[in-house]
Amino acid sequence: MTIALSPAQLLAQGLIAHPSVTPQDGGIQDLIASRLKQLNFSCETIMSGPEDFRVTNLWAIRKGTAENAKCLVFAGHTDVVPPGPLDKWESDPFKPEIREGNLYGRGAADMKSSLAAFVVATEEFVATHPNHSGNIAFLLTSDEEGPKNTDGTVVVVNRLQERQVKLDYCIVGEPTSSDKFGDMVKNGRRGSLSAKLTIKGIQGHVAYPHLAENPIHLVAPVIAELSNMQWDQGNEYFPPTTWQTSNFHSGTGALNVIPGEAIVDFNFRFATSSTAQGLIEQVEKILLKHQLQYDISWNQAGEPFLTPEGTLCKAISKAIQDEVGVKAALSTTGGTSDGRFIAKICPQVIEFGPINATIHKVNEHVNLADIESLKNIYRKTLNELILT
Repeated sequence: MTIALSPAQLLAQGLIAHPSVTPQDGGIQDLIASRLKQLNFSCETIMSGPEDFRVTNLWAIRKGTAENAKCLVFAGHTDVVPPGPLDKWESDPFKPEIREGNLYGRGAADMKSSLAAFVVATEEFVATHPNHSGNIAFLLTSDEEGPKNTDGTVVVVNRLQERQVKLDYCIVGEPTSSDKFGDMVKNGRRGSLSAKLTIKGIQGHVAYPHLAENPIHLVAPVIAELSNMQWDQGNEYFPPTTWQTSNFHSGTGALNVIPGEAIVDFNFRFATSSTAQGLIEQVEKILLKHQLQYDISWNQAGEPFLTPEGTLCKAISKAIQDEVGVKAALSTTGGTSDGRFIAKICPQVIEFGPINATIHKVNEHVNLADIESLKNIYRKTLNELILT
């Protein structure tokens, strides 16, 4: 039986059919730009990155009639993670298939359904309100799922900063819903700070420990202290900062050799109650206390950001309640997102999208009805913030 699909559902289906494993865009941004140009959006493609990792970015804006108009930005990514083992999929990940009311394919939930809902919500809004007062913009990248995120949203944000472009509200289409569609809006994210710690010992024979210095033994009490440390109390929106070991490497492979070094990879997910510099100083103080010989390299993937409950949170929460009858919880859980870059130039950034249960998994899917509801929620938010 053929299912009659809405414009948003059809577009989501079409976007999935464009393979776009990061950093590839698969022509999706050109497709979206062509539809936005029909609405009199000014569209700019910004390429970035080396030839072997070329990233495509799109900045598009439709000016409203007001002189000092507020600007609402729809932000997201056109790239997806690799599909994984194809034999585990019940259907081709890049040939969208509908089964039992669900749309299957890589990117269905993360985040091609949100992109489709952005576009169709905007088309419907402009058709009804061609002389809206506020500005509507799109900021899309093909470098959200990549390993470094250095050539995507951050590049566009830097360019907008240089132009002194004013942004007021941003909705990132990340899949935020948890148990039921509409139950969660992300109004911030924790920061991420990682380090590689190398503890230096002296290699030797296990039968002659007095002639060696075991780095595993040296670092063990340090790991215990770091793992039991209370870094902060968190706050109203964020849980306390956490420290986790992600990898431990040591040994030569021989059972009778004390290794010469031990390498510990660890990560902080930190609240706005802490700063990256403050955490670094606390770790260095503990290492100094234990009198270790060590090297350490730090990598900060993102600062925490927070949008306290205000105009944008209230507008989208009201739209969710009106559309699906669900009271959305505000949350800052989960990993990092490109919202961390946009928050540098936009005071109110939230994330809202479909259920995230199948993202990055085989047989990724999204409920068809949720796509239509998502489109309506985005359109209702435009009505609330951009119409007058």
